[in-house]
Amino acid sequence: MSVISDIASELADDARAAAMAPVESVKDAKYTLEGIREGRVSPATVLKTAGITLGATVVVALLLFPLYWVAVGAFSGTGASLYSSSGIRLWPADPTIEPFLWVIGDLIVPSYRISLGLGGYEVFLQTPELAFLDVSQYGVTETSEFKRFFANSLTVAIPTVLLAMCLIVPSAYALSRRQFIGRSKVLYGYVLFTQIGGGLGVALLIALYALFVQFGFNDSKLALSAYYAATAVPFNTWLLKTYMDGIPVSYEEAAMMDGAPSWKIVTEIILPLSKAGLATVFIFTFLTGWTEFVVAQTLLSTDNYTLPVGLYSLVGRYSIPWARFSAFALTFAAPIMLIYLFAQRYIEGGLSFGGMEG
Repeated sequence: MSVISDIASELADDARAAAMAPVESVKDAKYTLEGIREGRVSPATVLKTAGITLGATVVVALLLFPLYWVAVGAFSGTGASLYSSSGIRLWPADPTIEPFLWVIGDLIVPSYRISLGLGGYEVFLQTPELAFLDVSQYGVTETSEFKRFFANSLTVAIPTVLLAMCLIVPSAYALSRRQFIGRSKVLYGYVLFTQIGGGLGVALLIALYALFVQFGFNDSKLALSAYYAATAVPFNTWLLKTYMDGIPVSYEEAAMMDGAPSWKIVTEIILPLSKAGLATVFIFTFLTGWTEFVVAQTLLSTDNYTLPVGLYSLVGRYSIPWARFSAFALTFAAPIMLIYLFAQRYIEGGLSFGGMEG
């Protein structure tokens, strides 16, 4: 729990730092201007830094342009592009959030009636209805099935993470710290599956579909989670193992000299020191189950569609509702963007641990 509490505390610090970033930027700008006036800061240095920052801003703007284009299509209400018969518009003339309301739908907790038997009497308790959002008040009469797709994605992604982490963490520790017969062969096998697993392509998909149908798992979200976990284990085990290699063995030896048992060394030394690697592996594994499309679209029925498959189901035979499609895509991607935003520190730390050492 200490690892989780540490990560939660650092995420809270990141949120506070993000909220205070504009204020700190203004302070830095004032400090720099005062330094130029007092001669402590060279104007050439400031101009060089401003030029590099401007260039980086242009590159980031180019990378984010597709996202901006999708946002313009969503807020236009009609899926219009930047260019129209009236010329180029950087923002819709009449922006609307109706496509987003169509995606999210009503956010209402219904009223429940609970009956209790007390001493031969029956007591009824009626909970109030909580309406956080009623889209009919905004003229939206029908809504998407985003909430059902969202729940399906959660029921696939969470078991994927649990199954994968149960294999990845002990495997990474054993491969990093223990010497046993066949260790190098196992490591070679992990690298092999990491490199060729995705290259099997259509052959793997056909074989997987036949296997799932044979055992009656072709519409099972749990079986799909097991498949995702299996595909995530080789690369993420290698990733975490390499991170654990960077932790000095002297920490464990000191704990052993103090009489600490092996399980305590792992839970109180190795895992807390591996939190950047654990967070990175957690995110990668979660995204494996959250964003995968091809296998989910092949194996799941309409009732069990996940978000990527649900997004694709909006594509009609003769037309595509671009505004709703764009709003659905942005709402689907929002949790992923937030995860990357707040976990950037851990991903960088988890990936920069000195390369893939065998």
